[in-house]
Amino acid sequence: MDCLGDQQGRSSSASVLARCCSWEAVQRRLPFLYWIPKYSLQWLQLDLIAGLTVGLTVVPQALAYAEVAGLPVEFGLYSSFVGCFIYCLFGTSKDVTLGPTAIMSLLVAVYTSSDKSLAILLAFLSGCIQLVMGLLNFGFLLDFISYPVIKAFTSAAAITIGFSQVKNLLGLKDIPRQFVLQVYETFHKLSSTRFGDAILGFLCIAFLLALKWVKDHFPRTYRGMPRCYRFSYIIIWVTTTARNAIVVVAAGLVAYSFEVMGLSPFVLTGKTAEGLPQFHLPPFSETVGNRTVSFSEMVQKIGVGLFIIPMMGVLESVAIARAFSSQNNYRINTNQELLAIGLSNILGSFLSSYTVTGSFGRTALNSQTGVCTPAGGILTGLLVLFSLEYLTPLFYYIPKAALAAVIICAVAPMFDMKICKELWKVKRIDLLPFLATFFLSFWEIQYGIIIGILISLIIVCIPVAQPKIKTTDTGGLHMMVMSGLSFPAMEYLRDAIYKTAFEVSPPRSLNLDFSHVNVLDYSVVIGLQELIHEFQSQGLSLSFSGLQSEVLRILLAADLDGFKHLQNIGSGVHYEEECTEPLLHNVNKSQNH
Repeated sequence: MDCLGDQQGRSSSASVLARCCSWEAVQRRLPFLYWIPKYSLQWLQLDLIAGLTVGLTVVPQALAYAEVAGLPVEFGLYSSFVGCFIYCLFGTSKDVTLGPTAIMSLLVAVYTSSDKSLAILLAFLSGCIQLVMGLLNFGFLLDFISYPVIKAFTSAAAITIGFSQVKNLLGLKDIPRQFVLQVYETFHKLSSTRFGDAILGFLCIAFLLALKWVKDHFPRTYRGMPRCYRFSYIIIWVTTTARNAIVVVAAGLVAYSFEVMGLSPFVLTGKTAEGLPQFHLPPFSETVGNRTVSFSEMVQKIGVGLFIIPMMGVLESVAIARAFSSQNNYRINTNQELLAIGLSNILGSFLSSYTVTGSFGRTALNSQTGVCTPAGGILTGLLVLFSLEYLTPLFYYIPKAALAAVIICAVAPMFDMKICKELWKVKRIDLLPFLATFFLSFWEIQYGIIIGILISLIIVCIPVAQPKIKTTDTGGLHMMVMSGLSFPAMEYLRDAIYKTAFEVSPPRSLNLDFSHVNVLDYSVVIGLQELIHEFQSQGLSLSFSGLQSEVLRILLAADLDGFKHLQNIGSGVHYEEECTEPLLHNVNKSQNH
């Protein structure tokens, strides 16, 4: 027998190993192996167009989002190319592009306070958490963050990020980061507005909005359209798509022209680090003044951000991937997405990247340009590397007002209060987590998110703790439980039974209909035993009916003293069985009846 057991154990281990090392398993972990054999020249053409288009968008946005994160602008570019290459190998969505985003940049600013070492370490630790979640198949945790909480957070973030750029738009200085103080100080210092920055900033916003309007309202091409019209459409499409890059370059040229004339009407980005980032370990300690800050102290400084940032990064990216996979009729693997994001953040931290996630705006652009595979991200990453190697000296002349205009126009569509009207019509109680998240996020981002999640979970738990109970009195007291029973509901069920059966004169026997109950736990079983004893002590009967096979098995296995169940109570055929016989015999009898 021992030899047989050893043989079975070895064969079982061999089968598990064979499954883990099978071609299907390798394809799940390296999704590019699935589409690369099918790659065609047509796919290459579309991927190149999409990669170039997204690259023209990501470079100016990266510079602007680094400003939101409170980091030097080159850090935005450091964070924009690693994810492009990693996601090509490990991602399961053809549309998603990874890189810095407005929301993630805001969160990094909140939890690192413009400390470059903390930002890089946070990217590494976030990546480790995301990678472990993916390997352990913890993607289901994202399902506990409700849609109202997500929408409330993004709407509040849009306001927070947009208003944080007003100071750059107007050329104001010494404005605090905390939102309430920021609003007060911005209005307080309006008299210090630099008119050059204000004029340039508002002109950039007007130009961006005008180009966006043209893109949204320009007629599409159609078969048979004259070649000159088709060529004009391509020019207009490229111009409107690359509007961020055009605005930044144009503003830089204007600023350079004034500098040549000896004038400085704008606040400029200033000197940036030149060339590609050096490959080195993330900073597990840092020197501040004459003191070395240890790894544990750095983690304490990050605090709850160590939970918030990886979760929000995964949530943002997976939500985008799910939306576009549904729109374009393909499936994604949530746990594989976790793995791809985690690896991007881990490897990115070795190249001075801060935390990255999926970008909705760039993903939408990627999809609209007809990208066929994640390989489009390779050209995007190469464009970022080209900018770092050759264009960084030119970033000196980019006015901060122009970057502020890019950010404001990018985050404005994220603000959506129409959902309040929809929640009011559909389910008003969902307004509670929405409003709590929205308003608390202006105080502290983490409080808004955490409180919103807690309220959502409480709303979910209310039906669990207080299941719907239907009571009828037709020829006998009959109580139907309309959902599964778990330990939070036991006290509620006990109170309902007391009011119905004991607090009447005279007390009455009761039948509990468990037709809709498919879940029981041990606490409920113990509570039911106590109820049976209470009915027996008053000379009454507590019986059960409509027991599903799994629920009956649990109750029979518990060997409840005085347990009785009825069969076919609704049809009028009453059969009463007391649990005093052996367990196997009871099961057989219940199946026969």
